[in-house]
Amino acid sequence: MTAEAIETGPRTGDGSTAGTADRPLRIALLTYKGNPFCGGQGVYVRHLSRELARLGHSVEVIGAQPYPVLDEGVPLTELASLDLYRQPDPFRTPKRGEYRDWIDLAEVATMWTGGFPEPLTFSLRARRHLLARRGAFDVVHDNQTLGYGLLGDLGAPLVTTIHHPITVDRRLDLAAAPSRRRRASVRRWYAFTRMQKRVARKLDTVLTVSGSSRDEIVEDLGVREDRISVVHIGADTDLWSPDPSVAEVPGRIVTTSSADVPLKGLVHLVDALAKLRTGNPDAHLVVVGKRAEGGPVARAIERHGLTDAVRFVKGISDAELVDLVRSAQVACVPSLYEGFSLPAAEAMATGTPLVATTGGAIPEVSGRDGETCLAVAPGDPDALAGALDRLLESPELRARLGAAGRERVLANFTWARAAAGTAELYRRAIAARGVRR
Repeated sequence: MTAEAIETGPRTGDGSTAGTADRPLRIALLTYKGNPFCGGQGVYVRHLSRELARLGHSVEVIGAQPYPVLDEGVPLTELASLDLYRQPDPFRTPKRGEYRDWIDLAEVATMWTGGFPEPLTFSLRARRHLLARRGAFDVVHDNQTLGYGLLGDLGAPLVTTIHHPITVDRRLDLAAAPSRRRRASVRRWYAFTRMQKRVARKLDTVLTVSGSSRDEIVEDLGVREDRISVVHIGADTDLWSPDPSVAEVPGRIVTTSSADVPLKGLVHLVDALAKLRTGNPDAHLVVVGKRAEGGPVARAIERHGLTDAVRFVKGISDAELVDLVRSAQVACVPSLYEGFSLPAAEAMATGTPLVATTGGAIPEVSGRDGETCLAVAPGDPDALAGALDRLLESPELRARLGAAGRERVLANFTWARAAAGTAELYRRAIAARGVRR
């Protein structure tokens, strides 16, 4: 079901919309990770909660470290983990006084044995918290925790967002693993996906962000298609907007990427940059994300002699990030797969022309090749280099694609539309719970 269908809403026998009570809803929005500067989950929680509040709903975000950054009017309840992956001491062993209960012990034991414990342990803490506050919320919205603790009665109906199945990440990481030992480590790290698969199959109401993700959820997780609704997310089009006063930097390409996550395809973009610079020595890359030392991307940069042509930035403000994208002649999404691609929508919203792969849901966001973007097959450095070169060499093409991309985002991908569709899904879940009772 599309966002437009959700906004229309399901209808009862007399033609009225199900769950039509106009009163504001009390929403618990759960996020086991909320960092708005690394990955899309923190961005999703921040912007969705703000727009739900603007619609008049009462939204309380319940999250663990790294805690989300929220806008004014949205309270945060901190449900602290042991924060085992924090910087500068990731994979740390907590001191004796930090342990509070058996959940903390399970978190450390899983980390010690090479697993990733946070989806399970956050779900257990969230369950305990929600049951202690039974009656405080009309609906609980889980942002892809998919932990055992969220099964059963939570005192309110559960709506779960699955951006895309993490089993996709697992497959790509296994394919990129260079040794048997590394593959064993990857399998252990992703052991939590077995839990997520079991939990997902038991959910009545699943929300996802693209048709591609819906298909992957059905295929990989075994969720019934009639339980999944699609509500597209989008960009903050007031923040992500064109500004002619920001000067273009000749040859600048910008991308958002976790350096050594194979799914993000950054190594292929580095290879493409090396090819591109043989004919365009001004071409250079700015990566919004953390530089990974010693991994495939770092080795590719060194192998191609691109140390001075690739720069990583992180921890910058929203305004600085938007100006960085505005200053680029081209934005690029080189991912092998995406469940949606917020960076694509945000870059397009600024009027910056886009080169993007056709991996996963990216074409749903970026649109048709030659109309709103230049599209290439994932994992193909030659194709990436060719598309980047076309845009860098043609101011007219950049202007046309940039303007068309902005119009596409305004028409289809805004947080206000996402919040309206999500709120209607909440009302349907509440109505369905009443019918079951």
